[in-house]
Amino acid sequence: MTDSPERSCILSREHGSRDGLVRLALSPDGDILPDVRAKAPGRGAWIGVTRAELETAIAKGRLKGALARAFKGATLTIPADLPQLVEDALRRHALDRLGLEAKSGFVVVGGTAIDKAARSGKLYALYHASDAAPDGAGKLAQAWRVGSDEEGSGRKGLALPVPRTILSLALGRENVVHVGLTDARAAQRANDALSRWLHFIGPEPIPAACETSSQGASTAQFSDTDVVGHIGVDQLKQEPE
Repeated sequence: MTDSPERSCILSREHGSRDGLVRLALSPDGDILPDVRAKAPGRGAWIGVTRAELETAIAKGRLKGALARAFKGATLTIPADLPQLVEDALRRHALDRLGLEAKSGFVVVGGTAIDKAARSGKLYALYHASDAAPDGAGKLAQAWRVGSDEEGSGRKGLALPVPRTILSLALGRENVVHVGLTDARAAQRANDALSRWLHFIGPEPIPAACETSSQGASTAQFSDTDVVGHIGVDQLKQEPE
């Protein structure tokens, strides 16, 4: 996780880096919406719980009470689909991050290119689509371990909870099954965004793809027609980058 100011989760009261939490903001209409880029003006509230924990907090009224305190009694509405809005926003942010790293020239795709980067010690993160063949993913992971002088470490990369069709849309390329990052800072940025998304959809936090092996992120599935560009915070007025 990159260094960033700490914030406190309004539900668990635990402190953590803002890069690992999700900011909730108040729209002009009084709706509570996810602000995953933390750029909406005004007061915000931070959460670091999983989707299941958020749903429980909503059902028991705990989120409403916590938000009332955070927003100093302002009139607000919690959308019935807030957990889905948060998940959609985190997914979009994570996939957008991969797309940005691709545009910056830090992404390699395809078995041959990734294998070459891995064996030459120039691979810093490895991701696989949910429908990637285990043998293909295994061969690339082996090449990565060899190139990193970490044979026997069990490093595998990370299986993402989206199929190749969605991964291809995110990167603007065809038939993307495996993704490698060839820059250490780019790998950290991507891993931060992916870890926050995968932690939210649960059930357990995911090890860093650029540091340890992964046991798989989630059984969550998205259809081939899933709209990568959707984000709940569209209704919020954004401050400039």
